[in-house]
Amino acid sequence: MLVYRKSENLEIIGYSDSDLAGCIDTRKSTSGYVFMLAGGAISWKSAKRTLIAQSTIEAEFIACYEATNYAIWLRNFVTGLRVVDGIERPLKVYCDNRAATEFSNYNGSSSASKHIDIKYLVVIERVQNHIVSIEHIGTNFMLADPLTKALTPKVFHGHTAQMGVVSLEDIKF
Repeated sequence: MLVYRKSENLEIIGYSDSDLAGCIDTRKSTSGYVFMLAGGAISWKSAKRTLIAQSTIEAEFIACYEATNYAIWLRNFVTGLRVVDGIERPLKVYCDNRAATEFSNYNGSSSASKHIDIKYLVVIERVQNHIVSIEHIGTNFMLADPLTKALTPKVFHGHTAQMGVVSLEDIKF
């Protein structure tokens, strides 16, 4: 079951991740995101991409693009419910790829990023306009990992516990 914690300061936090060419047959990447509110997952998605990424930065940046699209929709949805006065801006989306994080924050262009499709560059604009922030997080803390790759049972259970997923045996009534 999913468990949430009472909190005075509600904040939507996203985690965005991607593998690179994880599908053996098509070499397409799998990307995923999970959004947290009050200590529990409120939304998540995992999907094989429709295009082949040419680099890790491209795969991760596309995952950030998908996550920021959803983050904006989610903030508007939660605000529309009127259960909170408003959600903090910018929305935090964590990414464990330092190059993708720096690219989105500094609008740096390099030979490693020239192949990224123009439509994905809206992420940079969203960061500059303080709609979202893309922040680096260590790979060990990437809660979206179970959505993009196989993990050892210990790591998998650790990540899902951080998402607020617990078994009934762990609940003390």
